[in-house]
Amino acid sequence: MERLDHLEHLDKHLVDELAQVARETVRDELREQTRKQRRTAMLYAASGAVALYAGAALALAVGLALALGLPDWAAALITAVILGAVAYVLRGAARPGTSRPTAGRAETVAAPPSGLGTPYPPMPPVAPEAAGTPEPAAAPRHDDIDPEQPHHRA
Repeated sequence: MERLDHLEHLDKHLVDELAQVARETVRDELREQTRKQRRTAMLYAASGAVALYAGAALALAVGLALALGLPDWAAALITAVILGAVAYVLRGAARPGTSRPTAGRAETVAAPPSGLGTPYPPMPPVAPEAAGTPEPAAAPRHDDIDPEQPHHRA
């Protein structure tokens, strides 16, 4: 019986060692992947900062060019309006799912009352009855119901 107890101890030791090796391998792999992602994120951030400064230099150049023929305050105001228009166009381009209202009617997409889930579909511009579909039969009034006839629920 001592032999089996000894093998059981070796088996447990082997499983623990394999689990430790697997953990270390996964940890090293994740560390390597996050190192690459951190480097990529850092390069994107640096690129964004440099692009921001380039945009500021371009705005300054536009303002100075306009200031050659206009008062300084007017050149600064025109530059601000140009930058605002560019920001508005870029904001509109950032929302690809937004549909533009068609001529003659404005579509609105309302969010559900809970604030969760997908928004409700837009309402049709004309009621279905007015669009040429036949009207449903009028529901019978209580005084028109014959108590002897079978009743069916709609």
